[in-house]
Amino acid sequence: MRQTVTTVILICISALTGLASEWIGLPLPYLLGPLCVTALIATALPATLPDGYAFPNWLRMIFIAVIGLMIGAQVRPELFADAGRLVASLLALIAFVALALIYNYQVFRLVGGYDRATAFYSSTPGGLYESLAMGEAAGADMPRLILQQFLRVIVVVTVLPIGLSLWLGTPVGSAGGMTLARASVPLNVLPVIVVAGLIGMVAGKGLRLPAGQLTGPMAVAALLSLSGVMPLDIPQWLVNDAQIVIGTALGMRFTGLSRALILRGLGLSLVSVGGMLVLAAAFAILLAPQAGETFDVMLISFAPGGVTEMALVALSLQANPAFVTLHHIVRILITVIALGLTPKRLRRPL
Repeated sequence: MRQTVTTVILICISALTGLASEWIGLPLPYLLGPLCVTALIATALPATLPDGYAFPNWLRMIFIAVIGLMIGAQVRPELFADAGRLVASLLALIAFVALALIYNYQVFRLVGGYDRATAFYSSTPGGLYESLAMGEAAGADMPRLILQQFLRVIVVVTVLPIGLSLWLGTPVGSAGGMTLARASVPLNVLPVIVVAGLIGMVAGKGLRLPAGQLTGPMAVAALLSLSGVMPLDIPQWLVNDAQIVIGTALGMRFTGLSRALILRGLGLSLVSVGGMLVLAAAFAILLAPQAGETFDVMLISFAPGGVTEMALVALSLQANPAFVTLHHIVRILITVIALGLTPKRLRRPL
């Protein structure tokens, strides 16, 4: 009973923090706000939690499926309307993912001194939830892995939108009020969302897909959207709730991390993200003429941030969000495939 009450209290605190984060204009407020506040509780106030407390894994899995549905719902036919000019940049993503993995692995393994599994899954330039799920299965040090993966997202979705906002003189991304979800989705759509999520979770587990609780629902939503049979519209409140629950669950994984370790992780993240942004800028310069897009659009297409936030930045720039979204979805798919194809000796603990 005390465990359940603690979970409810944590989610309520996270929800309030998410609202406050949105009010002050933070990127991904309903994910990063709850993550930060619960990580603070786990690291600075562990005595406030019951002995042996663990956030319910089944609850986290349900809302991870919601995120998978939201990402998959963005795979629409218009993404492929002008496939010819996308070939070069989409192929370049393979090289980008490979180079980023190699560079980041050296940073976390040699500079950071992480074990092989933790270094490997911390190195991925995308697929946050997939990397966490697969890293956990591989025996990675989860507090460190969560720290590095979320620092990657935090640094990218903070630095890039802020930098572009200063350059353009107007807020971009979620700070500018952009959203990919729909606020006015009728409640009678919820049963369809539930069924799609359940089918996706079962399929992901049955087919043994990497991070099946995420990629299964993502595949189901993408198939429904591309076929035109029943495209899914995910309401904004449900996406916000999913991010609150996931952020709370992940924040609780920070138990035992010291301030020194967090600062060290931040230093490693700045080196990692800095190198990836330089790499993304180089690809953007080379590919902008062939793709017929500007440098800033190509930069956000290759930036190793979240699908949602980068697409929102594209909307703010009055660019083609479908172009940006497709690149980020392909980057995630390439990353997940790369995780499965990499020799096991590089992704196992010593």
